[in-house]
Amino acid sequence: MTATPEIQQKVVQLKQQLIQAGYAYYVLDNPIMEDAVYDQLYRQLQDLETQYPELITPDSPTQRVGDQPASQFTSVKHNIPLYSLENAFNQQELAKWQERWQRQAPDVQDFAYVCELKIDGSALALTYENGILVRGVTRGDGVTGEDITQNIRTIRTIPLRLNLDNPPSIVEVRGEAFLPIAVFEKINQEREQSGEALFANPRNAAAGTLRQLDAKVVDKRKLNFFAYTLHLPNHPNHPTSQWESLELLQKMGFRVNPNRKLCKSLAEVEEYYQEWDTARRNLSYLTDGVVVKLNSYSLQQRLGFTQKFPRWAIALKYPAEEAPTIVKDIIVNVGRTGAVTPMAVMQPVQLAGTTVQRATLHNSDRVSELDLRIGDTVIIRKAGEIIPEVVRVMSQLRPPDTQPYQMPTHCPECNSQLIRPKGEAVTRCVNSSCPAILRGSLIHWASRDALDIRGLGEKIVVLLIKQNLVKSIADLYSLEIEQIAALERMGQKSAQKLLKAIADSKNQPYARVLYGLGIRYVGSVNAKLLAQNFPTIETLSTASVASLEAVYGIGEEIAQSVFQWFRIPANQLLVSALQKAGLQFKHHNSSSKTQSNLTANTFTGKTFVITGTLTTLKRNEAKDLIEQAGGKVTNSISNKTDYLVIGENPGSKLAKAQELNIPQLDENQLLELLKT
Repeated sequence: MTATPEIQQKVVQLKQQLIQAGYAYYVLDNPIMEDAVYDQLYRQLQDLETQYPELITPDSPTQRVGDQPASQFTSVKHNIPLYSLENAFNQQELAKWQERWQRQAPDVQDFAYVCELKIDGSALALTYENGILVRGVTRGDGVTGEDITQNIRTIRTIPLRLNLDNPPSIVEVRGEAFLPIAVFEKINQEREQSGEALFANPRNAAAGTLRQLDAKVVDKRKLNFFAYTLHLPNHPNHPTSQWESLELLQKMGFRVNPNRKLCKSLAEVEEYYQEWDTARRNLSYLTDGVVVKLNSYSLQQRLGFTQKFPRWAIALKYPAEEAPTIVKDIIVNVGRTGAVTPMAVMQPVQLAGTTVQRATLHNSDRVSELDLRIGDTVIIRKAGEIIPEVVRVMSQLRPPDTQPYQMPTHCPECNSQLIRPKGEAVTRCVNSSCPAILRGSLIHWASRDALDIRGLGEKIVVLLIKQNLVKSIADLYSLEIEQIAALERMGQKSAQKLLKAIADSKNQPYARVLYGLGIRYVGSVNAKLLAQNFPTIETLSTASVASLEAVYGIGEEIAQSVFQWFRIPANQLLVSALQKAGLQFKHHNSSSKTQSNLTANTFTGKTFVITGTLTTLKRNEAKDLIEQAGGKVTNSISNKTDYLVIGENPGSKLAKAQELNIPQLDENQLLELLKT
């Protein structure tokens, strides 16, 4: 099959984009393209060249290991080449990799894989002579790198002398230098304050740090390092497997990632991969996949290398959290505060394991900053459960005759004129009767952290508003079963469940009610502070701005917002109606789940992490009890964690706690401590 002119042009375009991105990333240390985007474009080129081999040229990015190293440091040749890893993006590709190596070693039946987290940093090659660090080199192009030994000596997790009584004459260690997320964020904060350009991500920051000419700057930035490969050239006691190498590296004084696992099958590899797809969000550093290596060194040597990759290892990447797509339309969404948010409607794209068609554009200033237009190719990002957002426009791919986007002048829901308050970036609808504002308020009121009304989702809310059954939050508490049962796709049984959930919400504590009211800037944590310091709605509604500001954790912006909210007559009527309906507007110090009288200093200064499913307490209830006793609850295990509370089916946090010797409590032990 002969490639059409269109395909030939596409290949040329892909090569140009990838070469430009490679130069910016490897040589200039100034990436212009996200890793996930590069991977996708690389795969497109690879697929086209596979289909049309005549289009392969020597300068294609698929035909080279890497780009040239930068020239500010001395270039040196690696003692042992640093190969890249082949990527797999799903379990099917991983299985095909296994089939390939098994065809080369059909007689091998007994084998194992070592799985390690793929650290998002910069690869380093370290050389030790007679146990002393003599050279540290960047990866460069895999054959030649840059000698940055003086900078590497500042990394505390790289030993200057091996922890061995009789070290081998030559030791080669490979590993990854990286910046912990907290350190990265601090560096960017400092750069922003001093007017410097921000680093794009921790990997970019780690690479930039390693190439600093002043070693004092490197030392200040607190780089970290995980060792993952060991070479003892011509040594009789060389380890026989990857697992043995990791254990020896640890003995030598290196930090080795504790989250590794020895797997006997691809099924176990997949289990490890799936476990860390969720658990990696609790790590203090970034990982974008799992490195899978055949454990046996003799089998590795037998399989050898392709021109670019080892045949015995592969990187199984997690679904991209950044991806390119095309903007088909730009619409606006009206929220519960009246904020009008522009949204990009896009061609569907797979992102972080889900299909995404919409992404937030935040406000009109952000649209102008991006210069986003209908028809543009954009990069979208999704981190964790955050709503996807557009992070960059690829203006070089913009179609001709596109027009800059203009925000609407009138609300798309109620046709009221929109305003942009002075000093704010957000355009708003100020019509309190706007259906969109009411809809957002009801959804927020029913949300899990507010009144937690199960069954009152967006579809039911829309139907209640459409049928004129609800015109305010308080109207929920006067609904009758016949009214709910008459709604589309509702019956008597569903109506009874929803009515019971609405009735049960009257028992939710005062702090949740405050949060549910949707006062601007008042989140669930601030709502608890307000409830504790102003124990009735009357004391809160009559509080001055000064008394509100006097509460630790309540700043001027929150204080002004709360004060103004209670000055609005419609809000006063809403509170009065909710009081008549039986909602809680008084703070109670004790929990319904325990009769203990908690003192505010029981857990003062103590940090807790909760894992697994608790049998009698909901996780939020356990968190409330700990906080009432003066403690703090966080999501990730660290050296600063005092206790891990364990429920049924605990996750990876348990192993991390055991590694750090952090005390563990079951639910009963927690409740006993609360009684003391």
